Amino acid sequence: MHLTDRRPEIGPDELISSLVPPPRFDAVRFDTYVPDPDELSQAQAVGSCSAFAARISAPAKKSRFRLFGTGEPAGKPGLYLDGGFGVGKTHLLASTWHEAPSPKAYGTFVELTHLVGALGFTEAVRRLSAHRLLAIDEFELDDPGDTMLVNRLLRELTDAGVYVAATSNTLPDKLGEGRFAADDFLREIQSLSARFSVTRVDGPDYRHRGLPEPPQPMADSDLLASAASREGSSLDDFDALCSHLASLHPSKYGRLVDGVPLVHLRGVHAAPDQNVALRLVAFADRLYDRAIPVLSSGQPLSAVFTEEMLQGGYRKKYLRAVSRLTALARDASSPATA
Repeated sequence: MHLTDRRPEIGPDELISSLVPPPRFDAVRFDTYVPDPDELSQAQAVGSCSAFAARISAPAKKSRFRLFGTGEPAGKPGLYLDGGFGVGKTHLLASTWHEAPSPKAYGTFVELTHLVGALGFTEAVRRLSAHRLLAIDEFELDDPGDTMLVNRLLRELTDAGVYVAATSNTLPDKLGEGRFAADDFLREIQSLSARFSVTRVDGPDYRHRGLPEPPQPMADSDLLASAASREGSSLDDFDALCSHLASLHPSKYGRLVDGVPLVHLRGVHAAPDQNVALRLVAFADRLYDRAIPVLSSGQPLSAVFTEEMLQGGYRKKYLRAVSRLTALARDASSPATA
């Protein structure tokens, strides 16, 4: 089976109903998060998220974000988890979502912007305003248009009483830094930042703590044999897949790989430009969400981003993708996958 033969479509109603945590995070809860004893911030983050979920579960008041009878804020409507990759931010975000009452929505930043584009701004606000919580994973502002759109969206949602929880590798007042002229949109960024209380999550990447090095790429013949032996698995030439990803909105990448037990990529090499690289980041995220192992030939999966890319404005995104792809490559070589 080739991923390049798939062209998933998602209707407007399904866009809303599908806003739930991905399969990898179906069963996570606060009590399944194991804080690193050497990183105090991780235990503190569990407490912050649990307290935030309790606020959402409290009986709604006429003015949810104001203390009754006063003009003093009862607490900011947003919780922002900031930290490096592999410290469990998504685990905590999904746990907060599971703990919160319905109706609630969970999606990546890319899925949220696609939702607004598909439904229109007014309709997206109308539908999301009925929710108690909107959880946004991988929050990032890559261009001025996103900055303006998301600031307006979150302003209207929080004014309507919706709580917002988000994860990111960048502090809210630093969003967009290194990607566009963020200083020109400083007021919008500061307005967005003011709606969140920030919880820092520090620590090493748990995905690779004490684990062996990932396997080396396979020979093409071995890769073909593996794809033929595993029912339902996919096999694609790396360049063909990159071209196919360019023809799909990133919000559809999850549907592209749904139901695939093992992904095979032939002829992996460094991404030729930033656009291809960013699509690969989104693709890697959706593979990781669904815990789909990856086998490859050519260069190591860690080499899909050049040194120049790893030193640029999207550095954190690329490092997160490398971390996740490495974990998936290691999963593919495990006895259970074999």
